[in-house]
Amino acid sequence: MKVIAHRGLSSLYPELTEIAFEKALELDIHGVETDVRLTSDGVAVCIHDPVIDRVSTGRGRVSERSLAQLRRYNFGTPLRPQQVLTLDELLEMVRAYDDRHIYIETKHPLRFARMLEEQVVLRLKYHGLLHDPRVHLISFSAASITRMREIAPQIDRIHLRRHWERWLNPVPNFVGQPTGLGISLDRARKNPGMIGSFGLPTYMWTVDRASDIRWARDMGVDMLATNVPGRAAALLARR
Repeated sequence: MKVIAHRGLSSLYPELTEIAFEKALELDIHGVETDVRLTSDGVAVCIHDPVIDRVSTGRGRVSERSLAQLRRYNFGTPLRPQQVLTLDELLEMVRAYDDRHIYIETKHPLRFARMLEEQVVLRLKYHGLLHDPRVHLISFSAASITRMREIAPQIDRIHLRRHWERWLNPVPNFVGQPTGLGISLDRARKNPGMIGSFGLPTYMWTVDRASDIRWARDMGVDMLATNVPGRAAALLARR
């Protein structure tokens, strides 16, 4: 089972910051996961929420702030300040490792629509990673999965499925033809038969307790997103 650091080493460092990814990439794990949004001037940045209030000293919507404006705020701690991290900067960090994978989650809905996927593809192309099998796109948005299939079909596309999609989008290969499916730990616990459904690899989020990590491994989960990647990797290595 592949261990993925959810938002970097977010259990010990501020999520989605340079220090969180630096420490995560030093671990003996499969890879890291990041969320991406666009600033008002079209820069892809690593931020989960649509607003910066929770994770920085600033306030307001990501889409209404330029990169220069976001750079004014502290996304770290008072003792260890961190600037907002761009996707470009994170890709440079990942490129320094030959065997680390990156899972890029496009956050929707947002007013820029398909521009987000287009910018992700452009940044990957710039860094020479557009055809690198270590790159994976993940999203709750079926539209995002479809766009990536249109503009960069070679990239692994993992659709993170919500519970209501069994009615509104019952056939996962119908929309965007995902190459993997994502499921939350809670849903998987309630319906273990969904793991490996439709013959596609399973990505599970967010799994931190030792008992849940072991359960996911025993149930055949392929990719495990966790806030405690070092602990998870050590636990799995002891088998």
